[in-house]
Amino acid sequence: MRRGIAATALVASLALAATACGGDGDSGDKADGPVTITWWDTSNATNEAPTYQALVKEFEAANKDIKVKYVNVPFDQAQNKFDTAAGASGAPDVLRSEVGWTPAFAKKGFFLPLDGTEALADESKFQPSLIEQAKYEGKTYGVPIVTDTLALVYNKELFEKAGVEAPKTWDDLKKAAATIKDKTGVDGYWGSTQAYYAQSFLHGEGTDTVDADAKKITVNSAEAKKAYGTWLDLFDGKGLHKADTTADAYAHIQDAFVSGKVAAIIQGPWEITNFYKGSAFKDKQNLGIATVPAGSSGKAGAPTGGHNLSVYAGSDEAKQKAALKFVNFMTSAKSQETVALKNSTLPTRDDAYTTEVKADPGIAGYQGVLSAAQPRPALPEYSSLWGPLDTELPKIAGGKESLDGGLGNAETAIAKLVPDFSK
Repeated sequence: MRRGIAATALVASLALAATACGGDGDSGDKADGPVTITWWDTSNATNEAPTYQALVKEFEAANKDIKVKYVNVPFDQAQNKFDTAAGASGAPDVLRSEVGWTPAFAKKGFFLPLDGTEALADESKFQPSLIEQAKYEGKTYGVPIVTDTLALVYNKELFEKAGVEAPKTWDDLKKAAATIKDKTGVDGYWGSTQAYYAQSFLHGEGTDTVDADAKKITVNSAEAKKAYGTWLDLFDGKGLHKADTTADAYAHIQDAFVSGKVAAIIQGPWEITNFYKGSAFKDKQNLGIATVPAGSSGKAGAPTGGHNLSVYAGSDEAKQKAALKFVNFMTSAKSQETVALKNSTLPTRDDAYTTEVKADPGIAGYQGVLSAAQPRPALPEYSSLWGPLDTELPKIAGGKESLDGGLGNAETAIAKLVPDFSK
């Protein structure tokens, strides 16, 4: 039985929901005792989770009538795990939901609309585009807790030795990579074969995997082919590292960058703390952060990512009330400042970018490129569209599939995910 409760029937259904649902299967609250809510946190268990756990204790100290059962769930497992739990029983009262999951779970009725609730009391303080990404059919189903985008991150020392500046276009990047190789002996750039990292090339040509407004699949369009052609060319040439299609490619690219073995990569702010652990960035000021290069459209367009805190629609009234208060606390300016200072992640509200927060060169650098990020369309299936490309792009980059063939295969697979879209 699906536990999602439609917003229009929420109030009338709470009494029944209280007997049928308990949030993570915990319905053992005593009538005169504190309410216990469960939070599934999907942050990095090593670098980020301890900060959130400390905030949970702070919240509990200030709210003696609420207990928070903290559970760290690996990010790559959380979406399917929550989908299963919410569709049966035992879902957590609060989920740290990736921005792409939020509309998808809202469509299924798993999330509570937050408009007019305590959770969204400070709505005007948040970056408007991030609130828009948390909406589905005009209602808001998540409060942004952390945001991110991709940037060209580079080793300033290597760039200075080569006498090159941060490239503005992909053509500039190719030229810079060759010069860096000549002057330093180090590869200038190492690209990723993952679909999310290739998204910037699509935006740079003014296109996307789909046109959500026109309900049309565009991953195999002329503009998309040009975009992926540019992406593919950056694996072959002087100073351009060949494509890594292994399962450990992400780690290989990251390790090469932080150890100074490659001068530039495309990466997100979730790796800031790991950048600083590398030998190349013991001096944090050596980390250069620039807007992702532009395509032939003249526009640079990295995707906007991040996470929201969402409340399970199947929890009982007492748990939902406690969850709303908890979400308000965790997304407050003070909490976001704390998280930014400890985890080097990006706040979602301007009043959390304090002088101390912006003293971190990583945060300041990524804040500077946020304005060029492209919000995701309000399409519940959107994030799942990268799946077919994650299958095809490594084959294309590894020479096992032609560009036309791979994009054709991706188009066919995407058509099954959005069957009402035309090609």
